[in-house]
Amino acid sequence: MSSPAALELTLPAKAENVAIVRHAVAGLAEALEMRPPNVADLKTAVTEASMNVVVHAYEDAEGPLEVVAHHEGDALVVVVRDFGGGIRPRAEDERHSLRLGLPLIAALTDSFAISGGPGQGTEVRMRMALLRNGNVPARLEEIELPVGRATEMSMPAGELLAPVLSRVISILAARANFSIDRLSDAVLLGDAISAHAPDDFPGGTARIAVEESDGSLTVKVGPLVEGAGDRLLDGMRIPQIGGSLERLADEIRVVEEDDGEHILLRISRLHE
Repeated sequence: MSSPAALELTLPAKAENVAIVRHAVAGLAEALEMRPPNVADLKTAVTEASMNVVVHAYEDAEGPLEVVAHHEGDALVVVVRDFGGGIRPRAEDERHSLRLGLPLIAALTDSFAISGGPGQGTEVRMRMALLRNGNVPARLEEIELPVGRATEMSMPAGELLAPVLSRVISILAARANFSIDRLSDAVLLGDAISAHAPDDFPGGTARIAVEESDGSLTVKVGPLVEGAGDRLLDGMRIPQIGGSLERLADEIRVVEEDDGEHILLRISRLHE
């Protein structure tokens, strides 16, 4: 990819997944100190572009919705793309509109562009000013994200990871009908995982997969350098109360894969 990416998401193009996209992008925007009115407009524009993918991109089969967000100067750029039929003429009664919500997106963002064609998929690129008081994060490495069935994210480890992961876990836990207490447990565990030092991730990039299944969430984070997984588990201990955040999870362990260590966390709606 040609842009330094701060966040990448790939997930099935389903209506229920649009909320995940909206909350993930909003979490990143808030972490970069975008003004609240701009965050609200950004969420609406991203929702409109994502719903276009859900409704129009794939006629006969389920395909991926891909979202990439990165800072560019004093703005946040968000790209929403699909790999479906692309921009093409509609039925006669739709000839005056592409049904892409372009006027709304144009009104809410500082600039936008749309590209694609028959058989090429469609890409909507939006730009929104941050107008923040904080510092622009350091340049981020280019990263690739494979398409998968789970919600997959890839972004720099560090201070931006926690707010994005927290919002994604929250919306998935709410969708799985977690109680308020279990939703809170899930967010606490997500925050603990996010507390890893950037040096624990090769290249400073964290890859996260979150999957909702049968009333539980499974989160996998990695790859990590050797020993980092055990350090995370040690860091979850709370000596003052003689316990550990591990008790909030139904399962949490370190797994070895070809690219390094990964933390695997499972938390269910009903604690086992």
